[in-house]
Amino acid sequence: MTLLARFTFALSLCIALTSPALAQQGGGQPTPVTVVTLEPQTITLTATLPGRVAASALAEVRPQVNGIITERLFEEGAHVDVNDPLFRIDSATYEATLQQSRASVAQAEAQLRAAERDAGRLEELQARNVASEQALDDAQAARDSAAAALELARAQMNSAQIELSRTTIRARLSGRIGLSQTSQGELVTASQAQPLAVIRTIDPVYVDVTQSSADLLRWRRGETERALADADRTVRLTLADGSVYEHTGRLQAAEPNVDPQTGVVTMRMQFENPQTLLLPGMYVQVEMPVDVAENVYLVPQEGVVRDRRGRPTAWVVNPDGVIEERPLSIVQDRDNEWVVDEGLNPGDRVVVAGFQKTAPGATVAPEERDTSKTTADAASE
Repeated sequence: MTLLARFTFALSLCIALTSPALAQQGGGQPTPVTVVTLEPQTITLTATLPGRVAASALAEVRPQVNGIITERLFEEGAHVDVNDPLFRIDSATYEATLQQSRASVAQAEAQLRAAERDAGRLEELQARNVASEQALDDAQAARDSAAAALELARAQMNSAQIELSRTTIRARLSGRIGLSQTSQGELVTASQAQPLAVIRTIDPVYVDVTQSSADLLRWRRGETERALADADRTVRLTLADGSVYEHTGRLQAAEPNVDPQTGVVTMRMQFENPQTLLLPGMYVQVEMPVDVAENVYLVPQEGVVRDRRGRPTAWVVNPDGVIEERPLSIVQDRDNEWVVDEGLNPGDRVVVAGFQKTAPGATVAPEERDTSKTTADAASE
């Protein structure tokens, strides 16, 4: 045998001995691997959409009269109720106006009483043909004019009372009040552009998300309702730090308008917020149900590998204990698992640990993974 032939023989022998599949075919012990046995399931598919938290109600506090701020009556960031006093405006001018209007009312009442007496006397005289009808008509007209003047004076007094009451600025909404945008001694004007403070109702809150118009059409036509007939319709939130919000929500409304540039529609969800953990403007992710998939498999993510082209595959241990490589069709992820609709059969044993010591075509000793330990590990995380 030549030197080249000997080298070629030695090289092929080394390759055979280092190949797990060929080595085990030569009588080696099967490599232990950890597997998970899968069965088909019916899964509610979800869509994860970006969203922003918005207050369920908002009121900007503005003055309705002119004047100098004399006092702030609330604590910034605190909860306020409807009609709680928030600011006081110098009321001296408005009190004087009210006193003047009250005097006008008293004067109008006196004039009305005098006109009523004159009209009454002329009615008696005219009944005895002592007074003319013209005089009676003039007296009755004066009485009616005095009555109208009294009503005008009373209306002016009511207006003055309203203006005076507006010198105490009150909350028109129950909720959390923000920072004060004015201070004592500052001049404010009626209906000014800058609010004095903003009150927001943040329990419950709204979460606005965008969805494609095609998905919205499915909602409108009832296709999503039919698909989710017996499924879990719970809408969940994932906060900015990755934690899951403990309260679930529901679809409230959809904007009846499609953005012409993006082709999306704004949808509004409502969530309870008793701990005020959600604040307006906060970024969240909304997980909402969109469809139901039947006869799919939940494959642990550690059981899915990628080939050189990046396609997802799984190593399945067949009844003879030999590893088979299966290409998969993944629908979406679900927590720490993949939802797979093609590539697996009922009862397949998917390798989830021990990849480094074996390869497709090798004979292995499968060991079922301890699900109780896995559950405990996931809970601790």
